[in-house]
Amino acid sequence: MSTHVNRLGEDFPRTGLPPTGTGVVVWSLYTTLDVVGGHRVEDALPVLDADERDRAGRLLRAADRHRYLASHVGLRVLLGGYLGTAPQEVSLVREDCPCCGAPHGRPAVAGGAVQFSLSHSDDLAYLAFAAVPVGVDVEALPSTSAVADVMNALHPAETAELAALPAERRPQALARLWSRKEAYFKGTGTGLAEGLAEPYVGSGPGPAAVPGWDLRDLPAPPAYAAALALRL
Repeated sequence: MSTHVNRLGEDFPRTGLPPTGTGVVVWSLYTTLDVVGGHRVEDALPVLDADERDRAGRLLRAADRHRYLASHVGLRVLLGGYLGTAPQEVSLVREDCPCCGAPHGRPAVAGGAVQFSLSHSDDLAYLAFAAVPVGVDVEALPSTSAVADVMNALHPAETAELAALPAERRPQALARLWSRKEAYFKGTGTGLAEGLAEPYVGSGPGPAAVPGWDLRDLPAPPAYAAALALRL
């Protein structure tokens, strides 16, 4: 199933109504923009909450800080559009971790009116919104050394798939695979706590079926791969 990816730019977006049922809406954003959704990134701190401001302040490189601010302004602008409120009025919380029960699980809107997921890699961010738990991930193509570092931590069948490819094709295959895994982990809220082996998602042109989840690849610019996981 193909999913359209909307583009969030400098202008305030027309979000429409929030998704219902198993509907999902995906947006992309170039985090090098100076204005996102009508807000100047350099003036963004009042739009964010205390936790977001703290995280931004701990980023030492100016480029990393700008990317973080741009992506979180974009998130709040879109959530505000779906919730019918100002971006700075959106209350974000953390769900309980499904592994340990501590409050560091999936980020969520207080009250759960809209489910969301945010991912960024290099200069690109993807944001997904749904009425059920959702995970999205975008990945820049990894280096050859990064492929070698992670290959043996994957599902044995995925390791075999990558090993069977010529070296020059492995980064694209791993980016597809990694974005699928990360989207699933973000959807469940487990992160990498339980390792990379499960579930098997495959590295081929289409993802493998994962019970209880709709896992699909998303359109992405050259040198990136992206995927979505939606709980059924």
